[in-house]
Amino acid sequence: MTFFEEARRTYVAANAATLYWMLQRPMLGGGFLNTKQNNLTLADYGSDDGVRGPDYTYGWIQGRGLEALVAHAEFFEEELPPLAEKLDATGRRLYDLLAELQKADGHAYFCYDKDMNAVYADQQNRLHAQEKPALIYSYSDAFVAKGLVSAASRYGLSGLADHLAYFDRVVASVESCRFQMDERRPLSQQCLGEQADDIGPRMILLGAAGMLKRFGHTAHIAYADRFITHVIDRHFGTSSALLRNVPGEDACNVGHGIEFVGFALDYLDDDADPTLIETLERILVASFDKGFIGPGLTLTISIATGEAQGRYCPWWSLPETIRSAALVHRRTGNPQSLRVWKAAHAAFFERYWRGTPPIAYQTMAKGEEGDVPVDFVPATPDLDPGYHTGLSLLAAIHAADRLAPTPRISG
Repeated sequence: MTFFEEARRTYVAANAATLYWMLQRPMLGGGFLNTKQNNLTLADYGSDDGVRGPDYTYGWIQGRGLEALVAHAEFFEEELPPLAEKLDATGRRLYDLLAELQKADGHAYFCYDKDMNAVYADQQNRLHAQEKPALIYSYSDAFVAKGLVSAASRYGLSGLADHLAYFDRVVASVESCRFQMDERRPLSQQCLGEQADDIGPRMILLGAAGMLKRFGHTAHIAYADRFITHVIDRHFGTSSALLRNVPGEDACNVGHGIEFVGFALDYLDDDADPTLIETLERILVASFDKGFIGPGLTLTISIATGEAQGRYCPWWSLPETIRSAALVHRRTGNPQSLRVWKAAHAAFFERYWRGTPPIAYQTMAKGEEGDVPVDFVPATPDLDPGYHTGLSLLAAIHAADRLAPTPRISG
């Protein structure tokens, strides 16, 4: 069996197992996804766990989860139809809940309390009611908009036009400096004025372009070329081949750079400018080679020194590397991108993947006496609902099919 065939088989099995695990768990609030489990102890979070517990629902996670349910339902229609049916049933329930939440004031929020009021926990974990300025958008808006568009497109729902308009407003907020990145502060003009010109918003929203194109929403994807050009022009270093978080500054989030590569390649046609494809491959290889410090990819490195800025290595950047390496290797055949793909594949499945249950350790730490999983939450306490891991592996499955076409083997 070739690497491509083995990888495909592994990814299909992992995704199916994770989705079944997620679907059999009791839902939150009558239909919200429940992945509130401690990845170290495997104990479910309870009310005593505060904002990690079931009394709090994260808009980020639910929007990501809806997009993942839709994409996996489409894939498993052929591979495993009973799973696809379960995914669609869950997706329709989640769509109804998220659409109703977003319709209330035109926005989605990072965290909701048990009464579904928008709240945020500050750096001392003190809870506050979230402000709701009409013209400020956030990552939660981006993720929920993507989920709503994908679900309404698959299910032929009447709200599609409104969801596309919502997504367009999120894009416009980035280009008019009305997108707030930090959702652990009040959404406000003051916070907007204090934030840096980070790569994050354009990178995340670029992740919708491939999905929009596949559903035929070509009138809504012109932003993608602008975002790619903006990031390359302002964040790319020709000598380092890395993407700076902020133009002129030293920090590089290597995972975000790799994620940008995958999203760009998911969107770009096969006749895309070869020079751009070469640049994207350079970003991938440089980001991985300079950011991989042992168990996985460090969060941030210094571009000037190449040194890791911490010892924590989150899980999500490894499947994102698998996606990006698979997509670029399918186009170029370069052994360097294949090397990166194999290295990320090995690191993820040998060090992070628990198997039983089918989840990953959220964070590993590089230590002098060995690499160990640690109780560090990268963004939200809920485990990945098929987004970073599932959608990344799904893209790699499609790339593997192009590289080594084989009869479908599920499970």
